[in-house]
Amino acid sequence: MFSTIDLSTVLDPPGTNATQHYGPYASESTDSGTCGNDWANDKFDRDFTVHNNPDGTFTVVEQFKNGNFVTPASDSPPINSSPGACQSIATAGSTVNNGITGSMHGYFIIPLMMGTTQTSFDSHCNGLTMTTDANCDTATFVNTHFSCTYQAPGCAVSTFFFHYSAGDQGLLLHEWKNASSDRGGNNGDIRSTNGGGGL
Repeated sequence: MFSTIDLSTVLDPPGTNATQHYGPYASESTDSGTCGNDWANDKFDRDFTVHNNPDGTFTVVEQFKNGNFVTPASDSPPINSSPGACQSIATAGSTVNNGITGSMHGYFIIPLMMGTTQTSFDSHCNGLTMTTDANCDTATFVNTHFSCTYQAPGCAVSTFFFHYSAGDQGLLLHEWKNASSDRGGNNGDIRSTNGGGGL
């Protein structure tokens, strides 16, 4: 639910202006699995909520809403490992067929280190050019709205959660959770065939 709700209504105490909302920005991306390969192409809306913390720091929450996926990714290998294929020895070698579709949603939490300043309040994903939302991604938003560099220490994702659901489609497993350890870690798979380890 946290992935899809309007965070400004949750994070803003009554009578304050502690959050700013940006988006939605229509986006698409390849999606990597636990084996390192890209296994699907995703389309989704990006929403960013910037929370002004009492200590003067910022927390950026990026939500991925209204998402869907299709296999394979544009750069998937010929034998496409399923997203959860390398979660354990038991799942190694599992694959996902081409043409599998489903829904997805998720979020990143990005705490920004003390001393980071907000350099742009522009409503575009690219707060530097202030003209376009094309090719919007996490790095573009963070790097053009704040003084830190995305993925550098003190400017990186600390918590993430994504949920994928594919229905039946002849799959052995049709739900996958890709999450940081503080959100329970990875679980399940979108799997057409078992690997050598089996289930």
